[in-house]
Amino acid sequence: MASTNDLKNGMVLKLEGGQLWSVVEFQHVKPGKGPAFVRTKLKNVLSGKVVDKTFNAGVKVETATVDRRDMQFSYMDGEYFVFMDMKDYDQLMISRKAVGDSANFLIEGFEATVATHEGEVLYVELPAAVELVIEHTDPGVQGDRSTGGTKPAKLETGYEIQVPLFVTTGEKIKVDTRTGDYLGRVNS
Repeated sequence: MASTNDLKNGMVLKLEGGQLWSVVEFQHVKPGKGPAFVRTKLKNVLSGKVVDKTFNAGVKVETATVDRRDMQFSYMDGEYFVFMDMKDYDQLMISRKAVGDSANFLIEGFEATVATHEGEVLYVELPAAVELVIEHTDPGVQGDRSTGGTKPAKLETGYEIQVPLFVTTGEKIKVDTRTGDYLGRVNS
């Protein structure tokens, strides 16, 4: 248990029937009239839904212990992603649902943060940007500006993103894992 006065960004709370919510941001408010309160923005750990919630200042809230471990993606086993803890070489099979959109940017050897609560995998978090090779993209036609100077490109993971016309097949690029946006070419 913790008080709403102790809230920190990233803290995980157990609310409303055992659901886990991560604190995205919080603000202590002391109005001129009436009691103080804490305004928060909470993200559901499993669904990713973000809600605003207000607590009275000093109210007790239940916290959840979330274990975050840095693991390396090893291989696919059917519908499961197999991750390995680099400290003790412990392997963990994670379902596609728990991996979520991170699956679009995962290749063997990538490191990710795996969050678990009471033995259940909550989510897999990749670094903000990863470097991937473009498996295929059509040559950009000079003068084709109907798409704002971008074209589709298939990454080595099979995921398709929009890239500038000058990018070619076989190039290594940097991709934002949160939005899927092209960030730039990687100089080898």
